[in-house]
Amino acid sequence: MQIGPHLVQPPVVLAPMAGITNAPFRTLCREFSGGKGLFVSEMITTRALVERNEKTMQLIHFDATEKPRSIQLYGVDPATVGKAVRMIAEEDLADHIDLNFGCPVPKVTRKGGGSALPYKRPLLRAILREAVSGAGDLPVTMKMRKGIDDDHITYLDAGRIAVEEGVTSIALHGRTAAQHYGGTADWDAIARLKEHVPEIPVLGNGDIWSAEDALRMVRETGCDGVVVGRGCLGRPWLFSDLVAAFEGRTDDISRPSLREVADVMVRHATLLGEWIGDESRGVIDFRKHVAWYLKGFAVGSEMRKRLAVTSSLAELRSGLDELDLDQPWPTGADGPRGRTSGNNRVVLPDGWLKDPYDCAVGVGEDAELDTSGG
Repeated sequence: MQIGPHLVQPPVVLAPMAGITNAPFRTLCREFSGGKGLFVSEMITTRALVERNEKTMQLIHFDATEKPRSIQLYGVDPATVGKAVRMIAEEDLADHIDLNFGCPVPKVTRKGGGSALPYKRPLLRAILREAVSGAGDLPVTMKMRKGIDDDHITYLDAGRIAVEEGVTSIALHGRTAAQHYGGTADWDAIARLKEHVPEIPVLGNGDIWSAEDALRMVRETGCDGVVVGRGCLGRPWLFSDLVAAFEGRTDDISRPSLREVADVMVRHATLLGEWIGDESRGVIDFRKHVAWYLKGFAVGSEMRKRLAVTSSLAELRSGLDELDLDQPWPTGADGPRGRTSGNNRVVLPDGWLKDPYDCAVGVGEDAELDTSGG
């Protein structure tokens, strides 16, 4: 799959996830993939980038081995998005820019951003035009959802606008904003989008829990590639499986023992500490990953709680060493993981749904978040 000048082979992309896809996690996933695929940063707010917010500037730091460097931007103001994209291009901060039109969380949609924004067709067009114009030779892609809810579906119109404005590829999460992460992803929508915009690559996202799921999505939808999010939580080696599957080695599937998983856990926490510059803060940041890594293994509730409150690498390693590390990969560790909530009311600006072409509603100076990472 071609993303501008970048060949993504196999066509596998790590989805941007707030608080997850920082440089350490991308490093782990990339190591397991053998450097193959595309690994996108967590969401960067255009306002925060333009203002050079300290946290944001750390989040856009890439390891020297990351090629291409991929940044996902969130913004609702065309002028600010344009400034951020030009800053990235002129200062050589990344090799690829992805635009977020898929985030369903209330703090984003209540300002008209994320998955709410494509409903306003002229605003979407204006943002894409500024981004593509400011990017120069850098490819600009976008990630979106089907729409706000079943009564306000936007993805086909958004796809056509993207093609007209020069977007290089589109990733579609087969859920609406109202679904959040609940229910089942609509892969048929991915197939319809591919038929609707045959001019550019379409990537499918949603319910890819295994390498076989990825192959099945490509077979069933005709999409050009896949975007993997929650499926790799606590399983960065999924990218090894994905590479093997797309290269025809479908039996080469990772089944790590608990000992191997524990080693990855310690390495993940170590990388976080090195990235943050403080071991304790790195281990604390790692805490949210513990349950995902241990899913399905026979680990008592008290030990799970203990491991989830560790504050040093020695404490983490000591706790893991008390487990039965010879446990094989459990059957229960496969399948869905991460958030599963659904059927949520989408929080929108007042009057947002009255007219898809009235862009004066709800988007004010405070609509741009001043922090990054979701």
